[in-house]
Amino acid sequence: MNEQFTVVANDSKEKNIDLARIQALFFPLMVLLIGLSNILVLYIGGKQAAEGIIEVGVIPEFLIYVNMLTWPVAVVGWVTNMVQQAAASQKRVNEFLDINPAIQNMVETDTPVTGNITFDHVNFVYEDTNIQALKDVSFTIEAGKTLAILGKTGSGKSTILELIGRLYDVTDGNIIVDDYPIKDLNLDRLRQAIGYVPQDAFLFSDTIGNNIAFGKKDASKDEIIEAAKNAVVHKNIIDFTKDYDTVLGERGITLSGGQKQRVSIARAIIKKPQILLFDDCLSAVDTETEEKILNNLKKVTENTTTIIVSHRVSSAKNADQIIVLDEGRVVENGNHDSLIKNNGYYAELYTNQMMEDDR
Repeated sequence: MNEQFTVVANDSKEKNIDLARIQALFFPLMVLLIGLSNILVLYIGGKQAAEGIIEVGVIPEFLIYVNMLTWPVAVVGWVTNMVQQAAASQKRVNEFLDINPAIQNMVETDTPVTGNITFDHVNFVYEDTNIQALKDVSFTIEAGKTLAILGKTGSGKSTILELIGRLYDVTDGNIIVDDYPIKDLNLDRLRQAIGYVPQDAFLFSDTIGNNIAFGKKDASKDEIIEAAKNAVVHKNIIDFTKDYDTVLGERGITLSGGQKQRVSIARAIIKKPQILLFDDCLSAVDTETEEKILNNLKKVTENTTTIIVSHRVSSAKNADQIIVLDEGRVVENGNHDSLIKNNGYYAELYTNQMMEDDR
């Protein structure tokens, strides 16, 4: 990979050097030709004027004509250069646009989604790195229930969410959604049924209201405010001079990390999806705000299948089911009380985090 990159980079460098060399010669050469044409007009016109063939006033006329013609011709050269550069760029863009997605929609008919999800001995390997992210993962979550996934960094938590959204297909095993293999569901319908909140929230350079309404195109102002209140970000928004009409900077730079995450949560819940996926999206908020958000989510997601990926036990303890991953395997599965009694990784994590909160 490094050798290929070096070859491509060196080839690009050589071509850019050649381009710079040609451009460096082009402008001085053009000025030289303009000067020579003026000298020729003066020389030939002067001789003919001296011989009485033309009048002296004809010489400046020709000089004006020559200069009027020279610059349009020069512009043609510049435009030709720009067109060639644009053509090269367009070629690269077309190569990207012509790529067929690895994940194809296998079903054209509509397939409604209610939210029952089963992982049946799922294994998954990332093709580009050959890293096995999931190893024989099995669990079931009923529609309308909440599943929390805990584990160390790199244990495969986010991979589970990506597989539910069918950003990848499993290497081995099956994912069953509403009694159908996930490949037998209409891909567009599946993704429309999912509300996804990433850890690194992406916000557009637009108003806060439009960023929230992105989850539901025909959302009313009341729905936007209600979603913001449930995400516990309404009070922060109305503190701005233009409240919901405040225009955010690129990628939401106007907001803090916690505010961006909460706006992203509001955007996901406003569409009222059948499945909600939270990928450690409460990492930048304090525990008090987190508790308020989780209590609100419990109300608004009463009939929604919710999967919460987190490093905090506080985000997971009220879930109907909790699984703990370690190196891609499910090492613990149960609810809060049963896992505390198991005295395993979950219980240890709970004890450590409670001790930190007491300090």
